Formats: sequence, structure tokens, C-alpha cells
Amino acid sequence: MLPSSYDRQDCSLARALEVVGERWTLLVLRDAFYGVRRFNDFLAHLDMPRTVLSNRLRSLVESGVMVKVPDPGHSGRWLYELTDDGMGLWPALYALGYWGARQFGRGLMMFTHDACGTPLDPSARCGTCGVLPAPNEIFVAPLGVPGPGARTDPVALGLRGKHRLLDF
Repeated sequence: MLPSSYDRQDCSLARALEVVGERWTLLVLRDAFYGVRRFNDFLAHLDMPRTVLSNRLRSLVESGVMVKVPDPGHSGRWLYELTDDGMGLWPALYALGYWGARQFGRGLMMFTHDACGTPLDPSARCGTCGVLPAPNEIFVAPLGVPGPGARTDPVALGLRGKHRLLDF
């Protein structure tokens, strides 16, 4: 098993990788930005082992990227929400997704600034306003329609229409 720390690396990127560098973690964060908050919704959309998801969420909470709060609609259940530190990861996740879409042409989504409707540039900035919009100031919409065999879990269905980031 590979170590999950980079003790001998005196580098801020190494410290960041200790928090977000494990397999599945970036996809958990992606779904959190899409507005997923419930454990079972993460589980259904990501198709990852329950134990792995539990470990990733616990790690993100322990590192201060997410917080676990009671679900007001369901006694004894929890919601996972991004903290301010977690929100700070948005430009990096966006840039990585933008690169992936350019390289592989899959999973294309359009991200637009809600104030003016302008698509975000590769750095997650609004080309019209010149600002780096906060996640709750961004709309996401799919480009095209899902093909045959597309996912039908609640998150996938919710992502088939335009919605504001952090709202699901």
C-alpha cells in the first residue's frame, strides 16, 4: 500500500495532495460542488465502495474541507457541506475538469457566471466581468443529451438540467 503522506517533501503541493490526493477524493469534491450532500447520493452516483466513501468523507471533515451537519429532514442522518477552505478548491477542480474535457472530450458541462451568463474561461474566471465567481454564483448545464446507457441515479438525473452549483 502506498503511503498517504509526503513527510519528506517540503512543498505546499505535497501538503495539498495529502488532503485531496487519494483515489476518489476529487470526485467526492466534484459531487459536493454539484450540490450533493447526502451519503447515499454520493454512494449512488460514484459507485464506490461504502467503506471508501465513508473514509474519504471522514478525511475531508478532519482536514476542514467539509463539515458534517445533522440533516433536518431525517433524524439521525447527516449532510456533508463544503467549508470555506473546501470552496477554495473550486478553481483547481474546475481547471482540472476543463483540461480533462479538452483532452478527452467527455462529460462536457457548461459553467456560466449567473450575473451575466458568460461561460467561465479555463481559469474559472468570467471573461465579461473579469471576476472569479464563487461557486454559488455559477450555473452548470450539460452540453448535449445523455446517450444510451446513461446513468439514472438521482445525481445523474439532476445534472441533466441547468442548476446552480451547490444546489441539488
